[in-house]
Amino acid sequence: MNDNELLKRITLNPKVLAGKPVIRGTRLSVEFILNLLAHGATISDILEEYDGLTPDDVKACLLFAGESLSRTHFMPLVLETA
Repeated sequence: MNDNELLKRITLNPKVLAGKPVIRGTRLSVEFILNLLAHGATISDILEEYDGLTPDDVKACLLFAGESLSRTHFMPLVLETA
């Protein structure tokens, strides 16, 4: 599956979770899935817990996050010195 097809699995609708990006057809946000992964859940764990999700849904969340970050400019909170 190519990147465009994966990204079509993520939708933004102001009437669903206040417009947060979610997996199409669900109320599971990209943020929620990423948080599960960050706290040690495996893709298998997530798929077992949430019927109807596919491995491509989780991959779409990761791709969406990466694409979003690649288009973001960051300002340092703390200025590092050498």
